[in-house]
Amino acid sequence: MKFFSALLACLAFFAGAARAEIINGRNYVSLVNWARANSFTGWSRNGGTEFVLTNKTARLVFQKDSADCTVNGIGLRLSFPVAKGGYISQLDADKAIRPLVFAQNPSPKKITTICLDPGHGGKDTGYRVGHFWNAHSEKTYTLALALELRRQLQSAGFNVVMTRDHDSYPQLAERAEIANRRGADLFLVLHFNCFTGDPSAVLGPETYCMTPVGAASSNDSAGAGASSRAYPANRVEEKSLLLAYQVQRALVKNLGATDRSVRRARYEVMRLAEMPTAYIEGGYMSNPVEGKKIFDAKYRQQMAAAIVRAIVNYKKLTDPTAPPPKSNLPSAKKTTSSKVRSVK
Repeated sequence: MKFFSALLACLAFFAGAARAEIINGRNYVSLVNWARANSFTGWSRNGGTEFVLTNKTARLVFQKDSADCTVNGIGLRLSFPVAKGGYISQLDADKAIRPLVFAQNPSPKKITTICLDPGHGGKDTGYRVGHFWNAHSEKTYTLALALELRRQLQSAGFNVVMTRDHDSYPQLAERAEIANRRGADLFLVLHFNCFTGDPSAVLGPETYCMTPVGAASSNDSAGAGASSRAYPANRVEEKSLLLAYQVQRALVKNLGATDRSVRRARYEVMRLAEMPTAYIEGGYMSNPVEGKKIFDAKYRQQMAAAIVRAIVNYKKLTDPTAPPPKSNLPSAKKTTSSKVRSVK
């Protein structure tokens, strides 16, 4: 009986609408059609509440009525929820899935110079955790991480530019301007997070990249930013997504951290950046377990090493002198499920 129910759900998925639709005023395409057009195999599971698409290198899992999905096991926040039992917005198909699953054009030049922006500083302490006589300020740990990351990047052969290397406060727009003026190839903004509710309830890194035109940011629950204009950062938004994905994947895999997903934002410090940018929330200072790790120099060394690995991976994928890869992703794990039905 369970198998019969699963089979019915699977058949319902593949019998989904055969054309694109307008849903809530936006263009949507069925996952069935997208899979067919892009040589993916697909099936539904858990009573039709999840949709899985796979090829040789990618495994995509979408949730019914949700903007949360995973790409090879790493969380990605879509701009719009999957709708009507198996439709993805055309914007997400083009701006979220395709840049990760399929190889992008090489970068115009090699990745040699990285600009690091330790968040906050000077008059701006950022989040503060603990009692006033023993408080931990976010600005202290973003700078400590940046200095360690600079050391490791330089050892790996990169040039490194810092928006600040001491307890000072550059204005937000100035930070992106420093990266532009110094000719940085990548821009990494470093922060840590805090939760005002139950401190043990939330932990894990989040990595943000530029929001596409026509979409609201992940932290914009009202959706007001959907009408936002284009910024310089939108010119390289697909490569920013690839960079953010590589960073999030490396942090999760190499630190054994809880995955809080790749997300979208229009933070002021990002908007004017002319190069691929990732805004890294390296974990929650407020969490009693993760906070202790963040305050530990050895853990920050591991975090820096993960970010360096992400940059090296990104460089391999976008090196203009290397032949383009078939995919931006490592090979997906093979599945042995008997419920798989090929889309043909």
